[in-house]
Parts: sequence; structure tokens; C-alpha cells
Amino acid sequence: SSLDGWSRVGDANWQINDGAVTADGGSGFLLTNGAYDDFDLTLEFWDTPETNSGVFIRCANPAQLGAATCYEINVFDTRPDPTFRTGAIVGVAKPLVVLDTGNRWNVYEISAHGKRLKVTLNGQTTVDTEDDRFAAGPIALQYAAGRVMFRDVRIRPH
Repeated sequence: SSLDGWSRVGDANWQINDGAVTADGGSGFLLTNGAYDDFDLTLEFWDTPETNSGVFIRCANPAQLGAATCYEINVFDTRPDPTFRTGAIVGVAKPLVVLDTGNRWNVYEISAHGKRLKVTLNGQTTVDTEDDRFAAGPIALQYAAGRVMFRDVRIRPH
């Protein structure tokens, strides 16, 4: 219902509409003001098939957000190289199942406990892996193309 606790990075046109934060122009991130190490994150997102977005976790360098400094849980059904499409952690793990998310509400459940990273999309596990590149940092919601909405973002630290 508000952007309290989040900072804008870039020029994406983030706004609140009907209880969801939306973007459909510019490019950039919403970055949590706090940092997290071990946590469970649940959120709902709505995207168009051409949307390029994602959820970035444990961002080691908030001044340079990207897949090289964070774990990027992708939202990009039509990614030109589908290896790390929606449900993947870019550069770390391909999705175990291919799920299209366009034009409807979807639920991501993302867990980071030590080096174990688990992603569930609409009740199906898409990633269950281990990686120790990033131990802690803020969480960021990305907008790069298409239209995306996020709602019911809940972070439970451990």
C-alpha cells in the first residue's frame, strides 16, 4: 500500500495502483532499505508475456544492482536465451519446470538459508540449489520492459 521501506534506483515509473506497485516505463529497481541474510520471501506478481523483470536478493553491492552482484530470480517468459527464463536464478540455476506467467497473478516463494536457495512459482519448485557467492544484502524488485505489478510482498527474516 506504500513504498515506505523502499528506495528507488533508476527511472522506472513505479506507482501504487489498487494495492499493487506497478511499472511500465523507464528502467530501474525498488530496493529495500534493510539488508537480509537468511529469509523467506513471498510475493505476488503480474506481468505481460514480454515483461523483463525480476526479484534480486542478497545484493552485495546496492550501488551496482544486477545478476553479477545479486541473485536474480527472473521474470522474463520471452527471454531470447530461455536458459534462465522465469523461475530461474540467472547464472546459477535453470528452472526445473517451464511455467509461463503472462497476463495473470503469480506467486513466488523464495527462500535463502545459508547457501541453500529455493524458488517456488505457483506451487511448483523451479530451483533448489546451493550457492555461496552472496551471503547478505538488500532485496530489489526490477522493472526493465513490458508491464509488471507486485503486491503482498512479505519478508520473514530468520
